[in-house]
Amino acid sequence: MHPPPPAAAMDFSQNSLFGYMEDLQELTIIERPVRRSLKTPEEIERLTVDEDLSDIERAVYLLSAGQDVQGTSVIANLPFLMRQNPTETLRRVLPKVREALHVAGVEMQLTAAMSFLTILQDESVSIHAYTHSFLQVILLHLEHRDTGVSNAWLETLLSVIEVLPKETLRHEILNPLVSKAQLSQTVQSRLVSCKILGKLTNKFDAHTIKREILPLVKSLCQDVEYEVRSCMCRQLENIAQGIGTELTKSVVLPELIELSRDEGSSVRLAAFETLVNLLDIFDTGKLCHGLYGIFTPDQHLRFLEFYKKLCTLGLQQENGHNENQIPPQILEQEKKYISVRKNCAYNFPAMIVFVDPKNFHMELYSTFFCLCHDPEVPVRYTIAICFYEVSKLLNSGVYLIHKELITLLQDESLEVLDALIDHLPEILELMSTGGESSVQENKLSSLPDLIPALTAAEQRAAASLKWRTHEKLLQKYACLPHVISSDQIYYRFLQRMFTIMMTNNVLPVQKAASRTLCIFLRYNRKQEQRHEVIQKLIEQLGQGKSYWNRLRFLDTCEFIIEIFSKSFFCKYFFLPAIELTHDPVANVRMKLCYLLPKVKSTLKIPADKHLLQQLEMCVRKLLCQEKDKDVLAIVKRTVLELDRMEMSMDAFQKKFYEKDLLDQEKEREELLLLEMEQLEKEKQQNDGRPMSDKMFEKKRRDTKTPTQSLPKNIPISVPGPSSVTPSTSKEIKKSKLIRSQSFNNQAFHAKYGNLEKCASKSSTTGYTTSVSGLGKTSVLSLADDSFRTRNASSVPSSFSPNTPLPSTSRGTGNSVDPKSSGSKDTQPRKATLKSRKSNP
Repeated sequence: MHPPPPAAAMDFSQNSLFGYMEDLQELTIIERPVRRSLKTPEEIERLTVDEDLSDIERAVYLLSAGQDVQGTSVIANLPFLMRQNPTETLRRVLPKVREALHVAGVEMQLTAAMSFLTILQDESVSIHAYTHSFLQVILLHLEHRDTGVSNAWLETLLSVIEVLPKETLRHEILNPLVSKAQLSQTVQSRLVSCKILGKLTNKFDAHTIKREILPLVKSLCQDVEYEVRSCMCRQLENIAQGIGTELTKSVVLPELIELSRDEGSSVRLAAFETLVNLLDIFDTGKLCHGLYGIFTPDQHLRFLEFYKKLCTLGLQQENGHNENQIPPQILEQEKKYISVRKNCAYNFPAMIVFVDPKNFHMELYSTFFCLCHDPEVPVRYTIAICFYEVSKLLNSGVYLIHKELITLLQDESLEVLDALIDHLPEILELMSTGGESSVQENKLSSLPDLIPALTAAEQRAAASLKWRTHEKLLQKYACLPHVISSDQIYYRFLQRMFTIMMTNNVLPVQKAASRTLCIFLRYNRKQEQRHEVIQKLIEQLGQGKSYWNRLRFLDTCEFIIEIFSKSFFCKYFFLPAIELTHDPVANVRMKLCYLLPKVKSTLKIPADKHLLQQLEMCVRKLLCQEKDKDVLAIVKRTVLELDRMEMSMDAFQKKFYEKDLLDQEKEREELLLLEMEQLEKEKQQNDGRPMSDKMFEKKRRDTKTPTQSLPKNIPISVPGPSSVTPSTSKEIKKSKLIRSQSFNNQAFHAKYGNLEKCASKSSTTGYTTSVSGLGKTSVLSLADDSFRTRNASSVPSSFSPNTPLPSTSRGTGNSVDPKSSGSKDTQPRKATLKSRKSNP
């Protein structure tokens, strides 16, 4: 239509007048449909409903005498009526809905299917009532001539099948399905039957499925129409999940193989997609391996070459363009390539089996190298997850992938590192033994980059915000005593654990570092280094200026009790721990109170009677002098718990036999470390050659003496050096070494994880006599030596009283201002190395 010209430029020529006439005619044509859409008074009268009618009455009236649009509106409002008045809706409205649906058009049918589904989801009525009122209506319209309507009713039925009881399903759906799936029925009926069968398999047991459903499935898989075969093929995944692996192999798989050779391309595609989806049901990674004996050499080679190409798919198309400049279709294609390479990495262990591990270097090493250096993180993450499986399969050939282990440890992505360290202890053990069960010489000596890679990985994790990865890595480092030397751990890792404990701000990370440090200390072979670590723990943590460090010292004490023998804890950590009862910070005293039962469980009577008295004195002081109400409440509960505890004796007791035997095993392992150090020094003096850590491990693994063979009356205490005459000391040391090897075999050879089994459960005596007299004025009189160590006769030779490291104790700290001690920067309090004497 031409726009009207401005008034000043109006042209009344003949041509212009004809133009205006055409515009007016166009306006007339536009108006005509508007006039025709207006309702006549008679039509308006028929559409008008009395306003005084209730919702139920109005719905009944409109379904009976109203227009189609009004009936559709009522059916759309049916869920609301069911929520408002379900009884009257079922009695009066639903029969009218059934009548209307017989002659309803497509729009009303689709609305009804949606409303019936909404009523089911709203749970407006019980399942029994829904089945009685709605199920037959749904089944009646499943085979509607309009495909859209039929599919809508089918979706509603499939949702109803989820909640129907088995008996209803059998009588109302499964039994009629036998006739609906026959060739004499329409294609639409058979297609509906396929989808219903796929849904029913999750509702019946395997026996019923095998007897009643699988015959129908086979029949539909062999239908004359390709649409039916394709539809049934896509339901085989659901059927396989319902019948389990064994029936799937014997029934479903042959049908899939037959359908994969179908003349219809859509059927073959459906078979292939279903087979891929079913791979998870079959044995993981065994598909290529199962084809190994079926392929000819040429087919085997062709399949392998195709796999290699898939592993590098898309890597040849690298370019320097900015990602924002790449067309969307190319970006989408690259995402698919990444997904393909990721799946190749996931299946790499199966491909090693396919080519045979002895052919790995020639056939698959270059592919493995590419996957470990792939530019995309998801691919490297997946190959890192599979690294342990690859290591196991290569066995003695595991040395071939040493460099790839270093590469993944140094990966810039922490996700890759996190995936790799899940099995890092097992991987390092395989690397150190060369995949052999009997340990000979450590193979990691040929991998000088391992320790720098491990330290760099820890520092990278520490610098990130992913503290859980850092925590996990520190926990896994507890395996290092099994794979590298004691000196390497001392100089490269142990000080780092100290630094983390004192500077890191994440509590789980600090605890992981503390526990790993304790394990490093447990297997350190040099007494001088052990004493240095113990002294640093006591001075920098137990007597540190920060209350946070003193809290971490108590965590470390808990790990010491778990990992070391009772005598070791009592020798070095008992007094520094209980001295924290005088700490000016309430949180420290509170944490110590929780630890006291475990501390008491390390004592053995009568050898540790003086330590027990010292513990009782500290508890008395807490009860009498504690001013913090929260700490005092915990002290009172702790006293009751200590009172109920039973004491462990020096001699074996039947009830504590296993715990005492485990503790003796720990003592002997600690003694063995010192004996081996002494033998090494003697050998070095005689031959000039030091004994390597691996020779030490080999000696300990060569002899096995079952711990169960020990007699029950063996005392826990080990005689000190004074009980051995000089003329026979060397022979007795050697015999001790042989006897002790069996106790160390479990802790070293069976991996660090066995330490988890060393539960530090309490087993000590009652507190009744000592604490019940708290109201009296009597005070215990203790000798000076009682504050330091056990009696020399009860201390194992591995911790003789002549050691240069003295037992330490903290000052009372009463003169320190508690306010200034409440922060992490509290001033340090000097340790008093002298014992406190009791006043009579």
